[in-house]
Amino acid sequence: MKPELLAPAGSPDALRAAVEHGADAVYLAWGSFNARRGAQNFSEDEFAQAVSDCHVRGVRVFLTLNILLSDRELPSAVETARQACRLGVDAVLVQDWGLFFLLRRMFPDLPLHASTQMSLFTSGGAREAAADGCQRVVLARECSGDDIAVICKNCPAEIEVFVHGALCMCYSGQCAMSALIGGRSGNRGRCAQPCRLPYGVNEAAGTRFPLSLKDNCLAGHLGELTQMGAACLKIEGRMRRPSYVGTVVGIYARLLEEQREPTADEQALLEEAFSRSGFTDAYWHGTHGSDMFGIRPENAREPDTLLEARTERRAAISFRGAVKRGLPCSLTVQDEAGHAVSVTGPVPENARTRAITVDDFCARLQKTGGTPYRCVKASAEVDEGLSLPASAVNALRRDALDALSAVRSAPPVRRELMEPVLPETDCSAAAPQFTVSVEDLRQITPELLDLQPKRVSVPLVQYAEWAVPLNANIEWCVALPRVWRDRDEPELRQLLQRARALGATGAFVGNLGHLPLVRGLDFHLYGDFGLNVFNSFSLAYLNSKGLSSACVSFELRFAQIRDLRKILPVEAIVYGRLPLMITENCLVQNSVGCHCGQPNVLIDRTGAAFPLLPAWGHRTEVENSRVLWLADRPEFRRLGLQYARLRFTAESPEECVQVFRSYLDGSPAPGPFTRGLYQRGVE
Repeated sequence: MKPELLAPAGSPDALRAAVEHGADAVYLAWGSFNARRGAQNFSEDEFAQAVSDCHVRGVRVFLTLNILLSDRELPSAVETARQACRLGVDAVLVQDWGLFFLLRRMFPDLPLHASTQMSLFTSGGAREAAADGCQRVVLARECSGDDIAVICKNCPAEIEVFVHGALCMCYSGQCAMSALIGGRSGNRGRCAQPCRLPYGVNEAAGTRFPLSLKDNCLAGHLGELTQMGAACLKIEGRMRRPSYVGTVVGIYARLLEEQREPTADEQALLEEAFSRSGFTDAYWHGTHGSDMFGIRPENAREPDTLLEARTERRAAISFRGAVKRGLPCSLTVQDEAGHAVSVTGPVPENARTRAITVDDFCARLQKTGGTPYRCVKASAEVDEGLSLPASAVNALRRDALDALSAVRSAPPVRRELMEPVLPETDCSAAAPQFTVSVEDLRQITPELLDLQPKRVSVPLVQYAEWAVPLNANIEWCVALPRVWRDRDEPELRQLLQRARALGATGAFVGNLGHLPLVRGLDFHLYGDFGLNVFNSFSLAYLNSKGLSSACVSFELRFAQIRDLRKILPVEAIVYGRLPLMITENCLVQNSVGCHCGQPNVLIDRTGAAFPLLPAWGHRTEVENSRVLWLADRPEFRRLGLQYARLRFTAESPEECVQVFRSYLDGSPAPGPFTRGLYQRGVE
């Protein structure tokens, strides 16, 4: 079965380009809650018209509500979804767990798609989303062809794959670089794209762009995607011009229809439409490396029109008419989906000169130019000796097509239920207890444990090598890798079993796919920062998933954390180098070779140095250049937090102890620091 071709529509003009060039569906934004808030997007009237016009032409419309939302914003986002549901939108894309929780319960008939911002890249994560009511899962762009095939086979939900357009350096939904550096959050649709700037790895920033990936192009792999059962192929580009949308959509539509790979001319057209030093399909092949990176020159020409529009998308219809003596003339029109309507016109008169024939009548029906329809069949029963003016037949045809359009664009009947009520449970605390997470076992010393952290979190791989007697007054926890693949799960499961046998009782889960990995192993489950908890209903969702606490997003302000309904015990990171990115590429390997066993840094144009930590699977985690320091800010102690985390990454064992003591004493920072986003917030 041919996959659906899904096109970006950042404006009404881009929408028209997508439809005219063969898109099966479009995704667009209406209102303020979407991941491309810088695009032109749609007004309320434009959105309603877009849904109607697209449905008449057989094109589906998906609304993007795929950003993190605060408690204050949730009611407006829900209302946006309500209006879109009533207008007949075909699905809503979501990132925020709280919005997902609400929409699934309030609008049970409205299809929901798990945005790529949910960071799903395994069968377990996709199945978890499907079990919770997602009709479709949009996979992370970093998945290989083999990864996609496995997930398509193992997940009951539809699988959507990005096939063309920009690649973010960080896994979508996990990037805080734009937010922490400039206050513009990618999780809030305001990314300033700092990854497109020059940086140096272990050297001053010069003319290298180690974070700027080329655009993805899977035009040569559409047959394989079709074979493996991908339900939808997605083109990225809501910020791009209509000419780009038309060209790329037109080429991909042809390739799918003709079941072939692109010609050299078509490949050249794709590059002319937009590229960064060409394209890459490295992730598809499961490879990485410096040849994946490229830039777009500032003076690059923006083409106006590249690919001539195809005949405007028109639905195939058939007519069946009747011109009978003494009866009103009638006409029935039916489309390929089985929609059928009938209309009637005047009673034909006896012919005085030339009588109307079947051929005359059917010829008039064929004239559907300027409408969203093309007639593929016309038949009629016409009694002899009758007269019916051409104007009457034309009017009959117009009435029939108008009635068919009304049926095709009519929104489905969908249930609307009451908003769920949050539990009365209050897990807020008068003052938080300190917890510790480490990157290296050597950071755990007797001196650190003497300070009595409530719990200590250790990377799973390292914990499984633990050989030191545990302190009985401390809860020992493991932190699962932030990124992994299906093929890693047997090993991770063994490591989890070993950690449990060694005394670990808690597991930090930062991804929906972690949940099936840890089930049945008798761990207390604690939500990590990767879950992007931004509102009270996100806590309700995680509570329903069996979590015992949750770390909230470090993009929230103090006041927003304070006002959360503490349905679960809440944790916040109050010290440490906050994680800016988790990347599939190893930045060190790409730039200077494999030196991951020693300290490495990414240096920007200002000279700021961002530590690069090795992550599971030879990936990289980029840390902020300055540590978050709140020891001398008593506000964090009055937010109702149950836990306050000290996140140790590149610190020496001695520094870990000094920091912990400073937080117990309320001391000022000993060196350069940041307050993070807790006071200034993000756009």
